[in-house]
Amino acid sequence: MLAGVATTEAPPVRKERPARPGEGSGERPCHVVVLNDDHNTFEHVARSLAQFIPGVDFERGMALANKIHNSGRARVWSGSREQAELYWEQLNGAGLTMAPLED
Repeated sequence: MLAGVATTEAPPVRKERPARPGEGSGERPCHVVVLNDDHNTFEHVARSLAQFIPGVDFERGMALANKIHNSGRARVWSGSREQAELYWEQLNGAGLTMAPLED
């Protein structure tokens, strides 16, 4: 910058990303994992995920169901243990085959 010359540039603004559940608290995220089975349909898995997991619609639920089918399992949500326990119970109650919660 030249001496005596004013500048109109503002300093860059740093935007902070909102914390995800379990972040910033020193708590490690807990993972909700659904396992493949031979009794749930793709549609039922997709509907259940869309019903209980925030941010999952039917289309995303179908993609997760496909991953569960092809990989044998899929992580469907990560965050605080308290929320993970709730989602695990809801999905289990809907008849999905669940892995134990993972830290």
